[in-house]
Amino acid sequence: MTSYMSSAEAAAALGVSRQTLYAYVSRGLLRAEPGPTHRDRQYLASDVERLAAERARARKPKEVAKATLNWGLPVLESSITLIENERLFYRGHDAIGLAATADLETLAALLWQCLTATAFSTELPPWPAPMPTLIEHYRGYRAEESLLPLITVATDDAATAYSLEPAGHLLEGGGALVRALAACLLGAAPSTQPIHTQCATAWGVDEEGEDLIRMALVLCADHELNASGFTARCVASTGASLRASVIGGLAALTGGKHGAATAHVEAMWDEIEEDPEARIRSVVAAWQSREHLVPGFGHHLYPGGDPRATALLARILPSHPDWAALMATVFDASGQRPTIDAALVALRRHLRLPLGAAFGLFALGRSVGWIAHALEQRANDNLIRPRAAYTGPRPALDGSSSSASSPISAKASFSTPSGEDIERFGPFSGLFPDKR
Repeated sequence: MTSYMSSAEAAAALGVSRQTLYAYVSRGLLRAEPGPTHRDRQYLASDVERLAAERARARKPKEVAKATLNWGLPVLESSITLIENERLFYRGHDAIGLAATADLETLAALLWQCLTATAFSTELPPWPAPMPTLIEHYRGYRAEESLLPLITVATDDAATAYSLEPAGHLLEGGGALVRALAACLLGAAPSTQPIHTQCATAWGVDEEGEDLIRMALVLCADHELNASGFTARCVASTGASLRASVIGGLAALTGGKHGAATAHVEAMWDEIEEDPEARIRSVVAAWQSREHLVPGFGHHLYPGGDPRATALLARILPSHPDWAALMATVFDASGQRPTIDAALVALRRHLRLPLGAAFGLFALGRSVGWIAHALEQRANDNLIRPRAAYTGPRPALDGSSSSASSPISAKASFSTPSGEDIERFGPFSGLFPDKR
């Protein structure tokens, strides 16, 4: 059962006055919900506890530093995406409003700060010869497994190299990357059709379904410095190509705590649907005990609910009252609302898309954001290289370490390679055993 605190209890837990508590609500740090009477307000206990922990860390500089990369303080400047007061903005434009009409190509032009025609030309690069064979090999695989190897073979660095000039050619290469990723997802050669139309045609959905896909792609396009976006920036900061940034971002997205959380949502949904009445609470409790969060529910940046999920589900749930009841029961059991991951799974099931399409749509939409971050990082021209707070054993004062603490056995030895070895195997020959 969801646990709530009254205004007095929440203020006491935070060690603040009622006026300060209300100020937290107005600043979007807490969400107030209707209480037992029309004059009362109540607060999710989990939200109050989270805010209390954040305030406690803020009093200790070392704790602030440790928490910075874990939903903590901003670590670099960006003009791409703003998340504020539980709303999402792309370059100052409300993302939910854009998703009502924009397609992915139009949004890419906004995020990349160019004309749509500049990035998405009518010409397509040739499809590499091995691709038809590889696509057949991976047909039937989930997108979480197939997209990374396919896009790696389907593209090369030349079209988006760091030194590429003029800028228009680089942006055209970015558009080709997005189209290539769509082709890898759909198992077809690249096309100049709008990305959402390509998806609808390949998956055989109607106009309403095509529009839902368009909306989902726009809503997935970027989300500030999430793990994959930050990875894309780190890759770009080294001087690597836009392609390398997309591959790095996609690799990060395949993790179960990021884009591949959709697979966990699918698994949990399957468990619940076996026997909704009897199993939903036990299934939610089991997932909570394993993952701490229910897959696809609860987002640190949106205590009141992920607006991307709200927008998508508003068009899907009217056709599935049983799903709406399921999500309401999950909230009652956990206090957590659906995220974009749950909404993408609902979309996949609603349109009867292939298993793995939820992740595929996430990746396809997000590729536009990865390229935007890579372009912005290139303009900054700084290498992203944070320092680590070392927690291992300290070295001896004279710089040596005792044999007891050394992980290298006293029996281990390294021989200097002879001239003959170097001539035969190169300067590293002495580091590896001879396996002849």
